[in-house]
Amino acid sequence: MADEQTPAAEQQPQAPLTINSQYVKDLSLEVPHAPGIFGELQSAQPDINIDITVNARQLTENAYEVTLGINTNCKVGEHVGFIMELLYAGMFTLHVPEEHRSAILLIECPRLLFPFARNIVADVTRDGGFPPVMLGIVDFVQMYQNRAKAEQASATEKTE
Repeated sequence: MADEQTPAAEQQPQAPLTINSQYVKDLSLEVPHAPGIFGELQSAQPDINIDITVNARQLTENAYEVTLGINTNCKVGEHVGFIMELLYAGMFTLHVPEEHRSAILLIECPRLLFPFARNIVADVTRDGGFPPVMLGIVDFVQMYQNRAKAEQASATEKTE
């Protein structure tokens, strides 16, 4: 009867989502009008624009890389204060049905990466001599839905 027992490793179910690693894939901060721009900060309110993207690519059968892109730029008056670009990525292993993979990769995975990327953006902009850019909450569900609508519209245009 002992021969019929399954090893403990085989009995435990696999986690549906595993974070294997997280890393900065690319990071840059440019301050093209330094040092003069810091004087302008005293008298003008900076205008900050933020663009966030999410991409995923398959590495192996169940392993994926998810990349969170955060591009931020700041204008002070007529001058560029800074341009900051961050690609923060993670490697994830998924054991979920195929129909759920896209949503998990483009919603849950970036949701897990976001707090770390948010800290990097705040630290880099502060260390660059500017007030830290504190990113608010990002609605990854809405981003996913917008992406799905855009892909559906694109597919419809191609068939017409």
